[in-house]
Amino acid sequence: MAVWDDLVGQDRVAAQLMAAARDADVLVTGAGGAADASAAEPMASSKMTHAWLFTGPPGSGRSTAARAFAAALQCVSPDRALGGAPGCGFCDGCHTALVGTHADVEVVRTDMLTIGVKETRDLVRRAQLSPAGGRWQVIVMEDADRLTEGAGNVLLKAVEEPAPRTVWLLCAPSLEDVLPTIRSRCRLLTLRTPSVDAVADVLVRRDGIDPGLAASAARATQGHIGRARRLATDERARTRRAAVLKLPLRVDDVGGCLKAAQELVDAAAEDAKQVAEEIDTKETEELRAALGAAAGTGGRLPRGTAGAMKDLQDRQKRRATRTQRDSLDLALTDLTAFYRDVLALQLGSEVALANTDVRDALERIASGSKPERTLRRIEAIRACRQALDSNVAPLLAVEAMTMALRAG
Repeated sequence: MAVWDDLVGQDRVAAQLMAAARDADVLVTGAGGAADASAAEPMASSKMTHAWLFTGPPGSGRSTAARAFAAALQCVSPDRALGGAPGCGFCDGCHTALVGTHADVEVVRTDMLTIGVKETRDLVRRAQLSPAGGRWQVIVMEDADRLTEGAGNVLLKAVEEPAPRTVWLLCAPSLEDVLPTIRSRCRLLTLRTPSVDAVADVLVRRDGIDPGLAASAARATQGHIGRARRLATDERARTRRAAVLKLPLRVDDVGGCLKAAQELVDAAAEDAKQVAEEIDTKETEELRAALGAAAGTGGRLPRGTAGAMKDLQDRQKRRATRTQRDSLDLALTDLTAFYRDVLALQLGSEVALANTDVRDALERIASGSKPERTLRRIEAIRACRQALDSNVAPLLAVEAMTMALRAG
């Protein structure tokens, strides 16, 4: 299986990346594998460049495309010499890049709210190194939109003056999510939301999911690959989605609005708690052991190590905040899809309804209101998401939304 097979519905992007990988292979083999400055000069006239920006809506496969390209850049298949495209998916270079063990491929993803200056400086220092054994030094930043302004300025220097055999692959939802000075120095690739049929097909083919369940999950998530896979494989995800889709029928009075808001926030907090239980304890014990305290004993840490433990606790708190926010955002996405279906019914269109499994609820809401009211409800959900992004207290933001859903 070639590395490009996981790029669902992105034939145009895959073709561009394959062409760039071929030119990258020529640059390396033409330079005799030497990591000298001369390798950077011919890059200007090729389909290969040192910095790429992958943009597209959530679920379009930005990170998948970046990782596939990273693997193709490290491909060492003998077929390349016979005219085959890099990215075979089987050789040691492709395999280790895809599973995350290649020494010259660094994949940066964050479970925090932002990527700061310190982390970015560490990446920039790594980017100055020559490849340890691979063909390119590749830095994949899956959350470039989370760079702070200071971190973005640190990254800018590295993107402006790259090392000869270093490639930056940045991923963000849109151009506006990246500093103008950075995006102007990157080659842009825009991905689109794949079709529902394409997502269902890959769930069946790659993940062995029942075709009926795969089609239902793909339709419910409107082509979001990651969410579709989670919905098809995780019973808890299906249960929580079902609970969210009942909310529009529960906001008839103030008491119902406040109760529904509290339950949404509590469910998000529970998600954060589960992540903490799965990860935090292990991280804490590993750090204690590394600092010289016996694991599981609760023994005193060596002098001068309290700061490291506090740093870990701070990171864990930030991760819990992001987990809660991401969980709430997923619920709000499902609510938006519900009201879009309501609007479609009110306008006499039943094409591609996302939530056919709750059609009775859709028809009830559609018959009891007008399109203008539905649009105001969708706007209330958008306002809630903006409030959460601005660090408004989650319960306050969600209560304001549920009251607006009622008042409409």
